[in-house]
Amino acid sequence: MAFHEVRFPDNISRGARGGPQRRTQIVELASGREERNASWSASRRRYDVSYGIRRADDLHAVVEFFEARLGRLYGFRFKDWADYKSSLPSRAVSDEDQLLGTGTGGQSTVQLRKRYGTDEHYWWRTIQKPVAGTVRVAVGGVEQFSGWSVDATTGIVTFSSPPALGAAVTAGFEFDVPVRFDSDLMDVTLDIERLGSITSIPLIEIR
Repeated sequence: MAFHEVRFPDNISRGARGGPQRRTQIVELASGREERNASWSASRRRYDVSYGIRRADDLHAVVEFFEARLGRLYGFRFKDWADYKSSLPSRAVSDEDQLLGTGTGGQSTVQLRKRYGTDEHYWWRTIQKPVAGTVRVAVGGVEQFSGWSVDATTGIVTFSSPPALGAAVTAGFEFDVPVRFDSDLMDVTLDIERLGSITSIPLIEIR
C-alpha cells in the first residue's frame, strides 16, 4: 500500500470535523419488525479538515501537503484530537491502559489494540500507527523498560524473550489514524483580498 509516514499538520487537524462510521443493513419486514446486519466488521473514520483552516498560511500548507501526496495516491498519518491515545483524554498514558493479550510462553509478538465499551459489549480496534516514543509496555503488571521494541508503521510489539505463560501483556500509547485524501480535487476559492478558503477537504481512513 502506498503510504507516507508523515503526519498532517497538527494545527489544522485540531479543528477538523468527523469521526467513526459504520455500515449497517436494515430490512423492515411487513410486520414492522426489523432485521439488522453489520456490513463492516470494523468502523471506518471520515474527516473534513477544511474547518481547521484559519489563515492563508494554513491554506498553503494544505495545498502543499496535498500535492506531495499526489492527491489520493499516498496515505498519511492523521491525529484525531478526539481519540488519539489509549487512555481517557484527561489522563496520561499508562503501561496498563490496554490488554494486548496473555503470554503463551512461545509467542514473541503482539499487536497494539484499543478496547471500546465495557462488560460483554465491546469492540477491539487494531492500532497500526503508534506515535514513536509514546508506547509503554508491561508484562504481568510490571512495566518493561527493555527487552522489547515496537514497529511504529504496523503497531506490532516484539519481545526479545516471549512473555511467560499466563502473564498479562498490557500497553499504553498515543496513535495516529492512517488516512488518505478522498478527492483528487483541491477546490480553492480566493477573494479580492487574496484570502483563501476550501469548501471541503475530505479524508478517509485506510483499512
